[in-house]
Amino acid sequence: MSADAALLADVLARATARGATAADGFLIEEQSFSASVRLGQVDTVTHSREQRLALRVFAGRASAAASTSDLSRESLERVVDEATALARVTAEDPHAGLPDAAELIEHVPDLQLEDHEGPEPTPEDKIELARRAEAAALAADPRITNSEGAEYFDRRAHYAYATSHGFARGYSTSSFGLTVSPVAAKDGEMQRDVWYSYARRRRALEDAESIGRTAAARALRRLGARKVKTAEVPVIFDPDTAASLLRSIAGAASGPSLYRRASFLLERLGTRIAAPSVTIVDDGLLPGALGSRPFDGEGLATRRTVLVGEGKLESYLLDSYSARKLGLASTHHASRDGAGVSVGTTNLMLRPGTTSPQDLIGSVKSGFYVTELIGFGVNGVTGDYSRGAAGMWIEDGRLAFPVEEVTVAGNLLEMFDRIEGIGNDLVLRDRVAAPTLKIARMVVAGD
Repeated sequence: MSADAALLADVLARATARGATAADGFLIEEQSFSASVRLGQVDTVTHSREQRLALRVFAGRASAAASTSDLSRESLERVVDEATALARVTAEDPHAGLPDAAELIEHVPDLQLEDHEGPEPTPEDKIELARRAEAAALAADPRITNSEGAEYFDRRAHYAYATSHGFARGYSTSSFGLTVSPVAAKDGEMQRDVWYSYARRRRALEDAESIGRTAAARALRRLGARKVKTAEVPVIFDPDTAASLLRSIAGAASGPSLYRRASFLLERLGTRIAAPSVTIVDDGLLPGALGSRPFDGEGLATRRTVLVGEGKLESYLLDSYSARKLGLASTHHASRDGAGVSVGTTNLMLRPGTTSPQDLIGSVKSGFYVTELIGFGVNGVTGDYSRGAAGMWIEDGRLAFPVEEVTVAGNLLEMFDRIEGIGNDLVLRDRVAAPTLKIARMVVAGD
């Protein structure tokens, strides 16, 4: 038995001895490194090792949760004792409980989530990557006059899950990232933007110089930005901003939002909520992808879930508790970041279309191409949507001039119903990904 499995077994045995009828634990052990530079000089370097235990205990149908980053025997005993005592005085909830033991994952697949290639670079080598990315941005154009810095990070983690019924499984991951944020200036105006690359394997990171040049180009195209007059026009979201729309749909489709009746997707299962071209998938089994994991926070095997299929809402996103509360089955989306259990996605993506981003832009006589969204103006109950935005104005099928300090507004259900173009440029650069997306009309509010 591995050390983490033994630790979890001891904790769960103590919980049972203290009167818990069932218990589970999720142990995370991680080490991370990050280094940031600004104008070539090292700004910060951090290296950390952390351990966190999330414990859940049940006394019949009553439950309590606790977590700790102190894994000493005394601390663990105190956490177990406090959690079991709390569970005994908590009101029963008929929906509380562990998943059925027969449903827990049997075999943990290798999803290629950990980098085993080559020797570990020195801290100096990692810092140099950030320097190279920033230097490439600064060298790209004389108008790139400053920088908010560049950062390199890496993280390795091991996850272990166990229940008081004897189940124990684990897996390991790695992740790497490089990001740079240059500043462009002209005639007293300054604009910043950012570009980044994340990956499970170090060698899969985008080239440092390429990241820098892309970040510079993004900052430069914002120079001369202005407002536009309020109008209802076609709006095209670039891949990063389109991905944020998926997050809003996933939030509304998650179990806690639904059973609290705080979702615009309540009682919409099986109905059309988007244009027929829209298919949204959450797939936690993609090899090497950033959101992949072999099992969820309750030990249930990860799988591919079609959230929206050809415009129809085909599934909600549920852990065991929210599934029981809604009279449905878990979709294996339990997340275990804190003491309790929540719902989270894995690799959430909008399936690409066949049209190039250039052709989508070319199809618009006058409209708005969104490259940045600001604020959190999404009403989860009604779906009403209003966010600050920046980007480029489209005239006669071309990106004509940069735009800032405007608001894009609509309703998410209407926006997804009005999708009339999906790009062919889907790239899994993050846990949530989308191609370029064209919405037939939205209100762009400016002057």
